[in-house]
Amino acid sequence: MITRSIDERIDIMNRVVERFLKYISIDTESDDESETIPSCTNQWVLAKILRDELSEMGIENVRLDENHCFVYAEIPANTDQKYSLGFISHMDTAPGLSGDAKNAKIIKEYQGNIISLGNNKTLSPDEYTDLKNYIGEDIIVTDGNSLLGADDKAGIAEIMTMAEILINNPSIPHGKICIAFTPDEETSGGIDFFDIEGFGVDYAYTVDGGAIGEIEYENFNAGSADVVITGNNIHPGYAKGIMINALRLAMEYDSMIPQDQRPENTEGYEGFYHLMYLEGNTDKAELTYIIRDHDEEQYNKKKSLLIAAAEFINKKYKDAVKVQIRDSYRNMKEIINPHMFLIENAKEAFCKCGINPTVVPIRGGTDGVELSHRGLPCPNLSTGGHNFHSEREYIPVQSMEKMVDVLVEIAKLTAR
Repeated sequence: MITRSIDERIDIMNRVVERFLKYISIDTESDDESETIPSCTNQWVLAKILRDELSEMGIENVRLDENHCFVYAEIPANTDQKYSLGFISHMDTAPGLSGDAKNAKIIKEYQGNIISLGNNKTLSPDEYTDLKNYIGEDIIVTDGNSLLGADDKAGIAEIMTMAEILINNPSIPHGKICIAFTPDEETSGGIDFFDIEGFGVDYAYTVDGGAIGEIEYENFNAGSADVVITGNNIHPGYAKGIMINALRLAMEYDSMIPQDQRPENTEGYEGFYHLMYLEGNTDKAELTYIIRDHDEEQYNKKKSLLIAAAEFINKKYKDAVKVQIRDSYRNMKEIINPHMFLIENAKEAFCKCGINPTVVPIRGGTDGVELSHRGLPCPNLSTGGHNFHSEREYIPVQSMEKMVDVLVEIAKLTAR
């Protein structure tokens, strides 16, 4: 385990927190309607700040992709290496809620009480039971008006602080360590432009997970379904035997989706159908679903059910329902399985830092999913944050500090 004086540890904690508070003050809310990468201009603002900070540290080969807003940097090996390793986090925050968290506040030595955030919102340990694990710690919360941005600016702050430690402490042995900060992870478009060859590592981790100690290498198989229902409108006084109400068919269609497989009724490895969008009138209705399942066979069954539901309705109302299904991404487990030392190394690093590691399934996706399927095995590590994509998002300061130690320990394992 990394040993430091009390003063050194306090200084590290201050730096990781200062960085985090600085980064979350920049609103990098991604725009899922945008056709550009990055989807918002403030991602350029954050990218240039990160580029300059990395250069000021003395890190080599710092570069900003002037086309698509990726930040890359390299810390050369200082000893013989087993392999080269990358650490990756994303700069955007989720669309739909403001990413301007400049009014975030730190609750010192949390006592287990209900936290009043602002904007008539509270954070209660009775509802969010993980809070009880952090009694006595310092917790960063929002003012109730925005996301906090721990997803994934906590990961950025932790990687930056790890990099500073490695640069300033050449006695810590490590192989080549590369860093990347990516745009538009939340809208799933940015990673398409990631320069794997230029990044130049054998393996990588995304630092984009939740509670401290979590390790993830199994994600959903994912897809979406667009359902278009065509009705037949006529004056309701003369509608008998003629009207086909597209809205009622939409209700019938959704009723055929198993209720126990909705997001609010699932957890762990359980997949789901999620109705994301519904709009229409008597003439026409449109529904959009996302489909998720860790098991490929169950994922394919979910797609088949959506088609079968349309066929059932079409037997009564000819060609009223059309379904188009698109696959989004696949489970990366098959890619990581031949490289399970990445998972074992992460477990070892957490244990050395006094943290109990937990392997959990990703109930979503990360940039690492796409990178793994493009040839760069890339499991995911915790940041320490909770309640992502919500005004009730929070992160304990001590979890961020511990993650810095964990990342340094993982870097050390690249050395012979």
